[in-house]
Amino acid sequence: MANIFTRIRDSISADLHEVIDQKEQKNPISVLNHYLRQCENETDKVRKLVERQYLLKEEFNREYNEAVHLAEKRKHQAEIASKAGEAELYEFALKEQTYYEERVARLNESRGQTNRQLEELEQKYEEMKHKLKDMHIKRMELMGRENMARAHHRMNKVVDNNSYSTKAFYRFEEMESYLDRLEHQVNSAYHRNTIDARIAQLEKQQKNQETNTIS
Repeated sequence: MANIFTRIRDSISADLHEVIDQKEQKNPISVLNHYLRQCENETDKVRKLVERQYLLKEEFNREYNEAVHLAEKRKHQAEIASKAGEAELYEFALKEQTYYEERVARLNESRGQTNRQLEELEQKYEEMKHKLKDMHIKRMELMGRENMARAHHRMNKVVDNNSYSTKAFYRFEEMESYLDRLEHQVNSAYHRNTIDARIAQLEKQQKNQETNTIS
């Protein structure tokens, strides 16, 4: 048991730790994902050990029940042989009974030890699952803080960057100048068209007056 959790704790070597420490400064989410994959793999290994321990427990129970059955069977046979006066058969059945009873005691002890180991494995497995879930939550929290930090960084860059602010200011000035020129052009065209229309109307009126005078 100790070897399993020691291997989990020491699964990353010192050299790899140094590399990870360097990467952590650049991308902490990537490092956390790496640790998560490590823990997921180790948790899955413990899960498989729990499943194997269950199978071992069932096998011990089968062997134990069979030994109990055979011990009772030989005990019954020894009683029958004793009543029948079959000394040799009685001795053989009694010897077999003793053998199976010893096996029962041994299997019972092994079965108890297996059950205790299973309980310990299950507790460790549940503990690892909880820690793994906490790490997933931690990752989501870290991702949220990282997103906010990036957003604030971009906003501060826009606000505090003098070159960007200057470019943006001149861009607004250029846009305002363009709108002013466009408005002037529209107004000039409007006035030109209005004057042309007015003059044309006046010329028409004058011609009509001249025609009426001649008539």
